[in-house]
Amino acid sequence: MIIGFVVNDIKTEKPSYSTVFLAQRMHNLGHSVYLMGVGDLAYYPDGYMGAAAVTAETGKKYKTPATYLEVLQSEKTEKTRVTARELDVLMLRNDPSAESEGRGWAQNAGLIFGQLALRHGVIVLNDPTSLSDAVNKMYFQHFPEAVRPRTLITRDKDEIKAFFNEQKSNIILKPLQGSGGSGVFMVKKDDATNLNQIVEAISRDGYVIAQEYLPEATEGDVRLFVMNGEALQHKGKYCAIRRVNSKDDIRSNMHAGGTAQPANVDQTMLDLVELVRPKLIQDGMFLVGLDIVGNKLMEINVFSPGALPDASEIEGVDFSEPIIAALERKVHYKKTYGTQVDNKTVAMI
Repeated sequence: MIIGFVVNDIKTEKPSYSTVFLAQRMHNLGHSVYLMGVGDLAYYPDGYMGAAAVTAETGKKYKTPATYLEVLQSEKTEKTRVTARELDVLMLRNDPSAESEGRGWAQNAGLIFGQLALRHGVIVLNDPTSLSDAVNKMYFQHFPEAVRPRTLITRDKDEIKAFFNEQKSNIILKPLQGSGGSGVFMVKKDDATNLNQIVEAISRDGYVIAQEYLPEATEGDVRLFVMNGEALQHKGKYCAIRRVNSKDDIRSNMHAGGTAQPANVDQTMLDLVELVRPKLIQDGMFLVGLDIVGNKLMEINVFSPGALPDASEIEGVDFSEPIIAALERKVHYKKTYGTQVDNKTVAMI
């Protein structure tokens, strides 16, 4: 299998990232693996999309993601041109909301080039036509109301103040666009003095999400991986971790100082998976991360869900194995059926 991973930038990848973990495991199994940043993507005169990608030495195995990534990021590693005609799979693992200032051009690049790759029979995951609808958190509102906390999305300070007064407890304020816990604030019910200031700060860059506060959030949240519309399991273990926030910080994201602990995946969580399953299947969302607090979803990460290595370490099983096996099956189906089966269907079987 020949697979390409699109990331924000090769230089900013870290050994702890799920993408590097998957890529290293696939390389060690003998698959041809290429990593490319969105700035490396190109459309060539022969009509194919492609990229100047990096790849590790064929036949050589790497003990850890760290040693594998060290080779990919080395100045001695030359970039290799790879095009859609050579690829079986292209995984879009770049996060548009994580692009730094001045790189606005990079936010949609992966989606655009991913859509071009579809024309040449490449399996693109997650489906790029659906990912284009998920560039900001508004995508979450397309899922059933039963799975979501009560939410207001607006730039109107008075509407947010009214929403705050309606709530029996605290509220959470965060930007519509953003990731990794960036710009997330909690306004306590007995302290509204900073409400206007926080709203003004967030609304400078766009819309504000005002959300009811779930008391269970004090215990952190659970990141549960969903593959092919089902909770990801391997050897009787669920691919999940509980992310516990640091003291005096409401954010449980790993990038925001949260720590990973074992998660008890219960029936309530599995019921949430069932509720979002039809939409995920419809949109061709092969691999996603659900962020669960109590009986609600806080977010659905469809771009680059992290914590795969953490879940593997905590549970003592390698969760890359069922993911790689699923990719191998998809390549087999695609070669068998060709254009008779569309990308969204292949993404979910």
